[in-house]
Amino acid sequence: MESTIEVTGLRKRYGRTTALNDMSFTVRPGHVTGFVGPNGAGKSTTMRVVLGLVAPDSGAALVGGVRYGTLRRPLTQVGALLDAGAVQPSRTARNHLLWLAHSQGFPARRVDEVLALTGLAEVGRRRAGAYSLGMRQRLGIAAALLGDPPMLMLDEPFNGLDPEGIVWMRGLLAGLAGQGRAVLVSSHLMSELQHIAAHVVVAGRGRVLADTTVADLVAGADSLEDAYFALTRDEVDYR
Repeated sequence: MESTIEVTGLRKRYGRTTALNDMSFTVRPGHVTGFVGPNGAGKSTTMRVVLGLVAPDSGAALVGGVRYGTLRRPLTQVGALLDAGAVQPSRTARNHLLWLAHSQGFPARRVDEVLALTGLAEVGRRRAGAYSLGMRQRLGIAAALLGDPPMLMLDEPFNGLDPEGIVWMRGLLAGLAGQGRAVLVSSHLMSELQHIAAHVVVAGRGRVLADTTVADLVAGADSLEDAYFALTRDEVDYR
């Protein structure tokens, strides 16, 4: 199975609101692809379509050439972090991961491995409800990595991280891409994406405004943030 995330011609309406309007792009293995755009640009909806949580009106979203819903053991193919708060607060971090591991037939030792990888080994038996936002982000990353998947989709993974955590996240994402994985990262922190992303997809009002390398997008601008605002200044409804 090719480790590629493909989004083709996605359209989705909620009543009179257009969430996706021919959204199309490809996330290829071996580098981090940044997915950016204003609120309402369609980033989260696109990720939910890829994971089979939202049905598009038309178009297709494939992971490794197939629909996510057809995967027999999805966590071995795609790891995702959409909501760091999506964990039972009374359950310990380790038990949360053990529940996921058992659902996919992973051994308990894999839980301990991802807890160590995300810096949670010493607090893994603490209830998740007592975790800070940054710690919940790490737990979400641990869950995404549980099946050692070749494809990853992370929605705002830098949220809640302290400076040390941000440096750690940079290194982790760069390392995962360096292992040949396809990594899609949605973020509002342009400065962080400029450090780690080789490619960037800029979305606005449900469609792709730019799909290019970070180097090409930044050419002629002082930073990725400046280039981003130049592209999206007309894509936000301030009313």
